[in-house]
Amino acid sequence: MPVPGPGYSITVRLEAPPSASAAGDLTTAVGRVGGVLTAFDVVESHADAIVVDITANVSSADHAEGITNALDELPGVRVRKVSDRTFLMHLGGKLEVSPKVDLRNRDDLSRAYTPGVARVCRAIAANPSDARRLTIKRNTVAVVSDGSAVLGLGNVGPEAALPVMEGKAALFKKFAGVDAWPVCLDTQDTEEIIATVRALAPVYAGINLEDIAAPRCFEIEARLRDQLDIPVFHDDQHGTAIVVVAALRNALRVVGKPIEKCRIVVSGVGAAGSAIIRLLRRKSPADIVAVDIDGVVHAGRDGLDDNLRWVAEHTNAEGTTGTLHDALVGADVFIGVSAPNLFGAEQVATMADNAVVFALANPDPEIDPLEAQRHAAVVATGRSDYPNQINNVLAFPGVFRGLLDAQAHHIDDDMLLAAANAIADVVDDRLNASFIVPSVFDAAVAPAVAEAVRAAARGEAERAEAVTSTT
Repeated sequence: MPVPGPGYSITVRLEAPPSASAAGDLTTAVGRVGGVLTAFDVVESHADAIVVDITANVSSADHAEGITNALDELPGVRVRKVSDRTFLMHLGGKLEVSPKVDLRNRDDLSRAYTPGVARVCRAIAANPSDARRLTIKRNTVAVVSDGSAVLGLGNVGPEAALPVMEGKAALFKKFAGVDAWPVCLDTQDTEEIIATVRALAPVYAGINLEDIAAPRCFEIEARLRDQLDIPVFHDDQHGTAIVVVAALRNALRVVGKPIEKCRIVVSGVGAAGSAIIRLLRRKSPADIVAVDIDGVVHAGRDGLDDNLRWVAEHTNAEGTTGTLHDALVGADVFIGVSAPNLFGAEQVATMADNAVVFALANPDPEIDPLEAQRHAAVVATGRSDYPNQINNVLAFPGVFRGLLDAQAHHIDDDMLLAAANAIADVVDDRLNASFIVPSVFDAAVAPAVAEAVRAAARGEAERAEAVTSTT
C-alpha cells in the first residue's frame, strides 16, 4: 500500500525546449505516472533551452525511475541528473558538536582547558554528583543500539543503524533541547552490551535504548536499571506504550466507552506489544488478549519464553484460544504492533460496535486503514499520511526533558502514565475521531510531557526521602 511521500522525494534536473507548453508537458508527465509534484524551478534560461529542477514525491525507487524515464522520453527533453533528497539530507551525517562557550583568547582557553579545568576536575572528584552541574552530563542522553531490530528493516547492524540513531538525537534536540548522541555498538551479546553501557554511563544523565531485538532488550533494560543511577528507557517499549495509552484514552472518549468495560486485543508481543500490555494493565481494562505469530497467548500454550509466560499469566482472563481472527470477535479495541495485512474489513465487522482499531505496523499496517474505517469508529496508524499517527516523538523528548530537569535516578510506570495523560490532555476540546493525538509539531506537547514527568519524578523522590527519614 505504498503511496508517494517525502520519504521518497527526488529532484530531477533536466533541459527542455523554451516553449510555452514546456512547463505543462513536464508536470503532466510527472502526474501521468503517479508522481506528486512539490516544486518546479527554472534554474537557467537560454535562447534554445531552459534548465529546470522538478521535485516530486514518489513511492519507491522503481517509481522514481519511472518518473525519470517519463520525463526523459519527452521530445527535446534531456535529464541531466537525479538527486534523492533523503540521501542528500544524510550526506556527512545529521549531527555536529558545537561548543557552548567562546574560545577567543588565552584567557578563555586557560579557563575552558588547562590549567583552570583542573580545579573543576578536583571538585568533581571530591563530589561526583557535581558532574551533573559542571559537565555535559546534566543535559546529555545516550541513544544506544546494537542494530538488531532497526525500524522495519530487522538486524542490519550498527553501521546501518547509525542514520536512525542520528535522527533520534536530532529529534531530542529539536523538540526538547536535549543533547543526545548515537552509541551504536558492534556487539549483540547481552553481557557485552550491559558492560559497555555501564562503562559509558558517567557521561550521560539518561540512557535511551533503541532498536534492540526482543527478548534480549527486556533483560538488558532490567539489568541496566538495577546497575545504574540514571534513568534507562527503551523507547521501542515505553515510548510506544505511552503514546498508545494516550491515544486510546482519547479514542475511548470519542466512542463513549470506559476502558474498564473494554476487551482489548494486542497483536505482537515483542518489545512494543509487551510494554503496551504492561502499561494498559494499570488502566484496568476488562480483559487483554495477546496474539503473536503462533496465535493467542494463553497459559496452556507450549513453548512460552519468560516474556510470554508473564503475558499469559496477566492477560486473557476468559482463556481465549485460536487465531487473531478468533480473538477479534466481540473485541472493543485492536492494537497492532506486528506485521502487515493480517486481516480485513470482514474481521473488523465481527468486533463490537464502535470499535477502535490501532494498526501500527510500519510501513504497512495490519489492515488497510480505509478498509478498517468501513466498520471501526476510530482508526489510527503509525503513518504520517493518515489521521491519528501514533508516533513515539510525541513522548521521548518530553519524557527525558522531565527526567533531566528532575535529576531523576530512575523511571517508573507512574512517570510513563503521567506522560501519557499529558499527551492526551493536549488534544483537549479539539478531540474527534480523526484527531485523538496532537501533531508531533505541536509546540505544547514536549513541555506538557516534561512538566508531568518532572512532577511525577519529584513526587517519587520526595516519597522515597520521607520513607528513608522514618526508618
